[in-house]
Amino acid sequence: MYARILVATDGSTLSKKAVNSAISLAALCGAELIAIKVVPRYPQSYFEGSIPLSVEDVKRVEKQWADDGQAVVEAVKKTAATKGVAVKALTVKSDLVSDALISAATKYKVDLIVMASHGRKGIKRLLLGSETQHVLTHSHVPVLVLR
Repeated sequence: MYARILVATDGSTLSKKAVNSAISLAALCGAELIAIKVVPRYPQSYFEGSIPLSVEDVKRVEKQWADDGQAVVEAVKKTAATKGVAVKALTVKSDLVSDALISAATKYKVDLIVMASHGRKGIKRLLLGSETQHVLTHSHVPVLVLR
């Protein structure tokens, strides 16, 4: 059915549910799992009302975010190993989570994207946007959304 499944995670409780479902599905299908955490870049705008950080501080913050992201995907890898599922653990730097997920899905030729949705409605969805909605409408592979 599926040979390669991409699962997006941010380490939250909701995304852990998606990860566990993706691991179970991969085990059932004998599929490889690609766990991805999208890490933001540090904002460089002077218009945000804060004091800009030095280049060294920005690098330190971005490294910390990347290390934290790597820990999240390594935890997925460890959990999947208990069910005999092979995992490729990735962290990707991008300010656009949905675009990074779609790019990774294309690059790694996945058959399915698994991700969580926070289920925001109304003004919160309008203000915060929906990465899940963007992936659903722009992905060329099926997307399994869990809540």
